[in-house]
Amino acid sequence: MKTLSIDVRRAEPQDARAVSVAHREAWSHAYAGLIPHKPLTQMLERRGEGWWRKATRGPATLLVLDIAGEIAGYATIGLNRAKALPHDGEVYEIYLRPQYQGIGLGRRLFGESRRLLRSLGCDGLVVWCLEDSEHATRFFRRHAGQDVAEGMEDFDGTQLKKIGFVWP
Repeated sequence: MKTLSIDVRRAEPQDARAVSVAHREAWSHAYAGLIPHKPLTQMLERRGEGWWRKATRGPATLLVLDIAGEIAGYATIGLNRAKALPHDGEVYEIYLRPQYQGIGLGRRLFGESRRLLRSLGCDGLVVWCLEDSEHATRFFRRHAGQDVAEGMEDFDGTQLKKIGFVWP
């Protein structure tokens, strides 16, 4: 019998290419038809391998979901940027490649992100997602997130509503 290793770990510079692929696939799947084509394409182009290599050394912590050496997804976490909310931590991004969605891996990556933030002394956390992203809003509600804040994101003149979910 073979054992399949599934690990959540901090990203390393050599993961940059694989994270770039995971980002492109996840964002294309999540936002096609939601974010206008031109700004979505521009965001995807900005975050190539070099961008992700720098992100491994940046102020936010970049975690990867590694399945037997393949990067299936990633999360970026750090301090809460919305000072109006009393929570210390924030999950800035959490994405899985489409073929890895719906089988519990997002729950594992999210759980590890929450544990790491707690271990760093963060009291509570916030996650923002686009209101019309049904997959994301359903995920955060299913994981006991309370939607307590709203905001707007501008995508080249198109305004989309975002929701802030919090956990104590």
